[in-house]
Amino acid sequence: MPSSVSRRPSTRVKKAEFPLARTTPVKKALRSLTWLLVIVAGLAVANAGQALSAGGPKAVIAGTTWVPKLALDLQGGTEIILQPQVASGQAAPTTDQLNQAVAIIRQRIDASGVSEAEINTQGSQNVVVSIPGSPDQATINRIESSAKLEFRAVLQSTAAPTSSVGGSASPTPSPSDLSGLQSTPSTKPTDGSDLAYITPKLAAQFAAFSCNQVDSTNANVADPKKPLITCDSSSQYKYLLGPVEVAGETISDATNAIETNQQGVSTGRWVVNIVFNGKGTQEFSAVTTRLNKFPTTDVRNQFAIVLDGRIISAPTTNAVITNGKPQISGSFTQASSKTLADQLKFGALPIGFKVQSNDSITATLGKTQLQSGLLAGLIGLILVVIYSLLQYRSLASITITSLVVAAVITYLVVVFLSNRQGFRLSLAGVAGLIVAIGITADSFIVYFERIRDELRDGRPLVSAVEAGWKRAVRTIVASDTVNFLAAAILFIVAVGNVKGFALTLGLTTLVDLVVVSLFTHPMLRLIAQRPFFSEGHRFSGLDPKALGAIYRGRATFRTPEVAVAGKKAGAVGEAQRRQTIAERKAAELAAPPTAKDKTGSAISPKTPKTTKDGKNS
Repeated sequence: MPSSVSRRPSTRVKKAEFPLARTTPVKKALRSLTWLLVIVAGLAVANAGQALSAGGPKAVIAGTTWVPKLALDLQGGTEIILQPQVASGQAAPTTDQLNQAVAIIRQRIDASGVSEAEINTQGSQNVVVSIPGSPDQATINRIESSAKLEFRAVLQSTAAPTSSVGGSASPTPSPSDLSGLQSTPSTKPTDGSDLAYITPKLAAQFAAFSCNQVDSTNANVADPKKPLITCDSSSQYKYLLGPVEVAGETISDATNAIETNQQGVSTGRWVVNIVFNGKGTQEFSAVTTRLNKFPTTDVRNQFAIVLDGRIISAPTTNAVITNGKPQISGSFTQASSKTLADQLKFGALPIGFKVQSNDSITATLGKTQLQSGLLAGLIGLILVVIYSLLQYRSLASITITSLVVAAVITYLVVVFLSNRQGFRLSLAGVAGLIVAIGITADSFIVYFERIRDELRDGRPLVSAVEAGWKRAVRTIVASDTVNFLAAAILFIVAVGNVKGFALTLGLTTLVDLVVVSLFTHPMLRLIAQRPFFSEGHRFSGLDPKALGAIYRGRATFRTPEVAVAGKKAGAVGEAQRRQTIAERKAAELAAPPTAKDKTGSAISPKTPKTTKDGKNS
């Protein structure tokens, strides 16, 4: 029997029953937006972590650390007037010495994390230092300290007297008590360790000296060619030192680090590593060569490192140091070792200073000028938004949201730099942020116009977004690179408020690249999938007909060949004006050749006339 085969009814599934898979542009857009979200979240977490470490959970909730610090012109601050000190008999400081002191003090303040400070000379004598806000004591000490570093050989050392009969320290001998004592060496000293420096008069002064007299004797501005009586920083020992043999000006670099032994194992102690220049290396090598000849039990084996008239260390010499890289060790903490390293790194001041006054000052511009600057930025932002709405219609929503994202990232970065690096926002810095509105808007305009050019060439929106981005990104990167280089050069060569303007200008330029790459381009990829934009709604800002392209079916367009009157003619003219040089040359080569008469003039083809009977003449 013939077998019958039953055929199962065929089942067809409509495409609409299953969602379409995400296309590659959509995946790339979502990936870029995810990275942008990670960046914003990372900045927020970093700022919250700083607030938490500075003031605990209350500081995070209160939000005081989420506001950038203001500079001197907007907030006011502290004014310190430093008066030069010179030893008796020495000439007044010169203008070059004061200018050198101003440069060194400025470097110290920048190293402490304080920005937007003003350091100037007052007349030909004083140095005025103006710091935003209320600086901590460490910053004030860094400014006030003269950091006059000297290396002297030790001639004598003994324990300093801490008490005496009557409960007061040993009195200083009066001039009448020393008038009969010899004050000049009997023989000329041959080097800094020669005991011939110790005259009877100097020996009597050393015996009666007390460590509470260091400041009154102006040891920090003592004559470098004569011996010095001083004490260590703890006032436990007093020393009689020879003349200066190595000056602090010969130091080329100084850093703080944790000490390690010869096996590379950390000892846990903070030290200061010094690097001398060529002159200092030779001088220090000669000193250690001479001191190393004395036994370690002899006090003359030691050399004293004198900072501001007090000895910070008096180590023994166990070897000859010829490479110019000694190391200062002692009872340092991380903070104190960094302070000392910064002071030594930026050079010893050519003169000593005394704090003449320390006062609070008010803002020179105040909140009124800040509000005026912010109002100017708001007006500029509103004008950009209005222009975008008129020119790009619904596409302006991408411009507005991109500006909001750029503002959020910039604000978080400024707050981070303010809390982490001591950056302060001045009126010049606010101007740099306002300029960023134009920089960011310019990038959007370049990108949008490239997309419109692609639509005029007949591309669908999805393809126009990709092709337009390839053409626009080169222009955007080139423009932002020029802006960033200008800001970098200005930041390097400028000082004060101008440096703040350069910093914010360079910062916003980098933010512009991030926003255009990780937000604007991905968002256009996504909206290109929406019918409102892909079908060219007249309010979308991407209507191909309004841009000069003519629909020819299957979501593609052709470039118009004949100009028509009215709006279409204007659209065609706009498309021709937006052609690049290469496109115009290609159109000229593709155009049919024109005939020429005997004189060489072009002859236009004659339009045939139509007679009444319908024939062409």
